[in-house]
Amino acid sequence: MSKIEVNAIEPQCGTNLTVGASGDTITFPSGTTVVNNGSQTGFGRTGTVDWDTTAKTASFTAVSGTGYFINTTSGAITVTLPASPSAGDIVSIADYAGTAATNNITIARNGSNINGSASDIILSINGKSITLVYVDGTQGWKITDNADQTTEGAQFVTATGGTITCCGDYKIHTFTGPSTFCVSSAGNAGGSNTADYLVIAGGGGGGFDVGGGGGAGGYRESSGAASGCYTRSPLGACVSALSVTVQGYPITVGAAGSGQPDPAGGATNGSNSIFSTITSTGGGGGGRQPSLSPSNGGKAGGSGGGSRASDGPGGAGNTPPVSPPQGNPGGTGPGGGGSGGAGGGGATAAGAVPGNGGAGGTSCITASPVGRAGGGGGGGNSASPVNGGGGSGSAGTINTGGGGGGGNTPTSVGASGGSGIVIIRYKFQ
Repeated sequence: MSKIEVNAIEPQCGTNLTVGASGDTITFPSGTTVVNNGSQTGFGRTGTVDWDTTAKTASFTAVSGTGYFINTTSGAITVTLPASPSAGDIVSIADYAGTAATNNITIARNGSNINGSASDIILSINGKSITLVYVDGTQGWKITDNADQTTEGAQFVTATGGTITCCGDYKIHTFTGPSTFCVSSAGNAGGSNTADYLVIAGGGGGGFDVGGGGGAGGYRESSGAASGCYTRSPLGACVSALSVTVQGYPITVGAAGSGQPDPAGGATNGSNSIFSTITSTGGGGGGRQPSLSPSNGGKAGGSGGGSRASDGPGGAGNTPPVSPPQGNPGGTGPGGGGSGGAGGGGATAAGAVPGNGGAGGTSCITASPVGRAGGGGGGGNSASPVNGGGGSGSAGTINTGGGGGGGNTPTSVGASGGSGIVIIRYKFQ
């Protein structure tokens, strides 16, 4: 083996120096330091990046060979990958402040595939970092470091249970009886990981003998912002959707209260409806004829039952209290058998004196407007049904949580309320 020892090599003429022939291998011994005081071409990347230590606080287009710290403290940021990349191009991204779960980092593909898919990817875990290397036109950019499912595109909630319908990109699960909402995929912030809801309890029964109307079942709902911004009642304003995890959520749908004849104890309250951390309380039973002790006042509940006479107050609503309120009080009757009973409280209004039950709420969670949780009408007057509540002497509508109407004539039994309902809606694609 020949050996040449020199301190410097310069081209004989021109500016180009060729070392070796095509196909030759040039080996630098272990420990050799190669110093580049100029620029290089034709060598490609080594699989590493040079990190830009000035954190990015706004959206930008990445340059191959550079790693970026992304600061999403003030809002989400989009990093656009280089256009027309070449094999070996490399970009790294890291969450600077640990805020990617709140304000996501979107990596826009800019016309190239990522992991073989024509989809952007989203970093939605605090402290996450990834490295992408461009391979070819089929796979495009491949994630080579710290890759996992949470960074491979948007993930959506997947679930079963109840009667399922679709409205565009949203699934709606309607429960009219006990069941389980089974979540098999919790999704992520880039797709969906929360569910909107409407939970209505069973309505109370109407009071005996020209009695008060039953109170509507408690009415609780979210704003709808997580699943299409549908129209809902004022009660849902600013109420967040519920986060979901992979598990089964037992669903309880409240039964209706009954208008029992005396001396059996008077009209009964409806039963509670439950989904996850949301419990709506059954509506209060309507008050009965005052001579039938021990009580002629309306009973408390999600919405209170109306009373039969002035010496018995209407039942309190929003019992137990939640915010925003789940219902309203029943009306206090004016006294005197001919005056008729007061209406039961509804989701958005108190019971009338005497007459109609309080108005309920209207929601488009099922893709069309439906009024539910109206109070029952007071007995012995021309009270008409409203939002599922029963008119004088008539039952509340099933699966609306409406209150039952008070007994329409002396010695008549009040009507039953309407059973409750639970509706869950989320984005599935």
